Amino acid sequence: MNQILIDHRERNIDIIKELEKENIPIKFTNLNYADFVINNIGIERKTKQDFLNSIMDKRILLQVKGLKDSFDKPIFIIEGQENIYSIRDFHPNSIRGMISSIIIDSNIPIIYTESPRDTASFLKIIYLRLDKEKSEVTLINKKIFFETYRQQEFIIQSLPGVGLNLSKALLSEFKTIKGIVNADEKELMIVDKIGKIKAKNIKNILNTLYKEEL
Repeated sequence: MNQILIDHRERNIDIIKELEKENIPIKFTNLNYADFVINNIGIERKTKQDFLNSIMDKRILLQVKGLKDSFDKPIFIIEGQENIYSIRDFHPNSIRGMISSIIIDSNIPIIYTESPRDTASFLKIIYLRLDKEKSEVTLINKKIFFETYRQQEFIIQSLPGVGLNLSKALLSEFKTIKGIVNADEKELMIVDKIGKIKAKNIKNILNTLYKEEL
């Protein structure tokens, strides 16, 4: 079953309470980028004030790049009911320019939510949609999972930030699962949509000693 991974620094009580009330499984963990992760979707949440602050100190540029490099499907949430153009002494075109850059240059959709509760509802919808898709895929796989190439794709999809399309691209490039495992970070980055961060995360999971969590 899918679960929503929540960065341990994201402690908005209202969001957590709403998810728990809806019986959505959550787990706190250390996320380098994104505040929430559902399967291969990384979601960065900012209040409108946070968003403007991150433009001011230029953190937004690093965060957007990390989000794009780390996840197949990054999403940006801007939360709040305030008029974003009147919160700080910002020229409106500076704000519009950054929003346009995130959407067009980085190809990251921006979702506007009104409140933490609204954000939680949005997270719930994503979770339920992915959980339904996973159930449907499981039913299909009972019939076709014996095919070797599908088993290979399934195994590679379990790597961090790797979905179906990226698993196919990796297998096409390296031919075998062993080839992917033996590839170093630079070799992994040959594949489109695998940046430095994602390559590092893949190698980290492949090289870390197994330790069962009690």
